[in-house]
Order: sequence, then structure tokens, then C-alpha cells
Amino acid sequence: MSRKQSQEDYVDISLGRYEFFFQKKYTVLNTLNDFLLGLEFLIGSIFFFFEPFKNAGIWLFVIGSLQLIIRPTIRLVHDFHLKKHVEERKKKEGS
Repeated sequence: MSRKQSQEDYVDISLGRYEFFFQKKYTVLNTLNDFLLGLEFLIGSIFFFFEPFKNAGIWLFVIGSLQLIIRPTIRLVHDFHLKKHVEERKKKEGS
């Protein structure tokens, strides 16, 4: 069951060129990570059909699993960098 979202649940910050920079940079990182993750799991799955490649398939699954941890890490780094720039901007505007 989802809760109805209200305006208070969102933060709307206008950062001009910084906003676009952050969105583009981290969107590309997320997309690249997701693409590699899918590729590793696909190849790893195919390798399981062939006995000589099973060990390589296991390693691809391990690497893909690590990339699943990288996904939220990219989001956290993005949020910390965005917060830093927002705080710096507020300091400049407050001075």
C-alpha cells in the first residue's frame, strides 16, 4: 500500500547549471553500472550452460553482486555532493 505524497515530501532546489551537471554525471554512472551489471549476469548465466566456463560464470555473478552494492553508493555520493553545493550556495547568498 503506498502513501499519498504531499508537497511537504519534496524538496525543490534550483541550482541552475549545477543541477544539470549533477543529474547528467550521476545518470551516466548509474546507466553504465546497470548496463555492465546486466551484461555480467547475462554472460554468467550463459557460462553455466558450459562446464569449462562455470567458474568464470560464478565470478561474473560475484562481480555483478558487488555492482548491486555500487548502485546505492552512487546515489549516496550524488546526494552528499549535491548537499555540499547547496550549503555552499546558501553561504554565498547569506553573505
